[in-house]
Amino acid sequence: MLQSLQRDSFAYFIHEANPANGLVSDKTLDNWPASIAAIGMALTVYPIGVEHHFISRNHAVQRTLATLRFLAGSEQSTAPNASGYKGFYYHFLDMTAGRRAWHCELSSVDTAILIAGVLTAAAYFQEASAGETEIRRLADMLYKRVDWRWMLGAAPLVCHGWTPEHGFLKWHWEGYDEALILYVLALGSPTFPIPERCYLAWSKTYRWKTIYGIEYLYAGPLFIHQLSHVWIDFRGIRDPFMQEHECDYFENSRRAAFVQQQYAMRNPLGFMQYGEFCWGTSASDGPGAVTRNVNGLPRIFFDYVARGAPFGPDDGTLAPWAVVASLPFAPEIVLPTIEHFNRLRLCEANPYGFKASFNPTFPCEPARKAGWVSPYHFGINEGPTVIMIDNYLTGLVWALLRQCPYLVSGLRRAGFSGGWLD
Repeated sequence: MLQSLQRDSFAYFIHEANPANGLVSDKTLDNWPASIAAIGMALTVYPIGVEHHFISRNHAVQRTLATLRFLAGSEQSTAPNASGYKGFYYHFLDMTAGRRAWHCELSSVDTAILIAGVLTAAAYFQEASAGETEIRRLADMLYKRVDWRWMLGAAPLVCHGWTPEHGFLKWHWEGYDEALILYVLALGSPTFPIPERCYLAWSKTYRWKTIYGIEYLYAGPLFIHQLSHVWIDFRGIRDPFMQEHECDYFENSRRAAFVQQQYAMRNPLGFMQYGEFCWGTSASDGPGAVTRNVNGLPRIFFDYVARGAPFGPDDGTLAPWAVVASLPFAPEIVLPTIEHFNRLRLCEANPYGFKASFNPTFPCEPARKAGWVSPYHFGINEGPTVIMIDNYLTGLVWALLRQCPYLVSGLRRAGFSGGWLD
């Protein structure tokens, strides 16, 4: 079951990519741009594809080189149609030209996800061939080029992003969120490292909560508890915050999965089909920003939004990929939930495994057991599906990144110790 889902999800990065430049579409919609986060996922899944014989090593090398060569050669300037600036890249890029799309921002966290993929490629392709040597050289250059200190702006917290029209965005990464991988990479940089005090300032914005009798570092959407774990093996290593709470981020993500399951079992808002093996709210596609009458009650639904448990927002939309990405943390509740999702036929006639999300409460025609099902697949969903299944089965990506000196340096500067770090 897992291998089939992994193989189908891997296919996204073969068929939804431009082989000429390595860019990967953000989602399966015609004329949609690439997302740099999806590109980072692609660079991470190619080694998994080689190991599972989904793709030949030579094919993976060629795709990886096409991507890294584009990243290295694309325009880095303040021009509004450049691909990036200061080593950062715009959130969305035109699939063909590779230039900024939609007047979007230089994204700090999406660049971090991209760079995590770049470093994964460098860690895996270690042969002495010309192609693999070039992969390592380009990867090292791309990481060292990112000016993480510049993205601080005037604050101790890393800024969300920057645009040539308006400068730095007003938001900074604070509160426990997906920026853990960002802070670690920014701390580990040998060229533009941020000060250690930035990580301390970030962790001071955390909220430790007790929900359903479960104590954990709170974040509502599941993806926050998963995204940094795609690359970093947090088992047994602790920063000062986790030392204080006698926990680690891996165990914290396990507890978050159980909170999500408990929320679905309690189902305080009365959504259809929520239960022990039907749970998982995260950032996901939705049926649309509309209100519908359901069984005599007005229900407000959302489009793409970061849904969370137990404090919402929640409109009855569940994200199967987000459950799959919790597999390493809580297999005893994830595996039967995947089996349940299979019975709902969420993979039926889909080329890439589970669709992004579904909502049994939303009225739709023709009626089906799963209710509304997203018409799209997203690269940012397919990547964690492939990688976290593999981290559960083999631990390949975790093993690769444990050997990355930059990642190790970033963890140590953040105050992590114990476990494999010692």
